[in-house]
Amino acid sequence: MCSAISQVEQEELLEKLEVFKIKGRDKHGRKILRIIAKLFPARLVSVDVLKKYLEDKVFPKLGKRKFVVLYVHTGVQRSENFPGISGLRWIYDSIPANVKENLEAVYFIHPGLQARLFLATFGRFLFNAGLYGKLRYVSRVDYLWENVRRNEVEIPEFVFDHDEDLDYRPMMDYGLESDHARVYGGAPTMDSPVTTYSMRCIS
Repeated sequence: MCSAISQVEQEELLEKLEVFKIKGRDKHGRKILRIIAKLFPARLVSVDVLKKYLEDKVFPKLGKRKFVVLYVHTGVQRSENFPGISGLRWIYDSIPANVKENLEAVYFIHPGLQARLFLATFGRFLFNAGLYGKLRYVSRVDYLWENVRRNEVEIPEFVFDHDEDLDYRPMMDYGLESDHARVYGGAPTMDSPVTTYSMRCIS
């Protein structure tokens, strides 16, 4: 990541884009930290500023209670909104121990084949076994509702659009069919046999 704007401007940008948002609770009553990866301005925000932003604006709001992360991977492109492997590892290592201990699950929406393969190959080396074991892949938004209340979290429209693309072109899930204009980058699983359909009207 590199940046041509000031630290204050970078922090304001993260706040404005709502890349990180704490809102709602899952079905176990745990706080939800939602991360919309597509909105992360990797070219403008440095790793140092991101770390400080998380320490000042995000972690304190989580308090000392258990929480889950809802990570939306839909629309991530390596050149636009991905902080890099070394950046991710550095950020993870800087997370306070008490925050790591309170994290109970990471719901990873639309992981894609590349992300699954990468995490299956390097996940245990980049992150500790405890975090890797908390990872739950969610290939469709519908499957998320098994663990998260529908009215507790806001899901962007483009995520539902991708769900519909996958319903009509399921081979995109396995990297066997291109998604054309949209590129969705890229173990544990929580997929369900439940029939899928768009839930945008009640999200």
